Amino acid sequence: MSKHLEFSHRHKTFDLYLTDGGAIELYLDNCLRKRRDKGELEPQYVWTNVELEWEEHHYIEVKYWASTGVLKITVNGDSIVETTF
Repeated sequence: MSKHLEFSHRHKTFDLYLTDGGAIELYLDNCLRKRRDKGELEPQYVWTNVELEWEEHHYIEVKYWASTGVLKITVNGDSIVETTF
């Protein structure tokens, strides 16, 4: 069964999915921004650059270690989520 995590940054809602096949997908406003299939190397990594208020850019990074279930999400290098998934 796939897993889902919703998180917010500023006024935007992001959705992160771990699919049944092990791919990781990052959505913004119900639009797929990045997808990474499960591979040999860890962590799986997806990112997107989002322009929010006043041309302010926010670099959203997601790293997932399947072997331990650890998930880390950062915005411009600052941690906003660190959990097991």
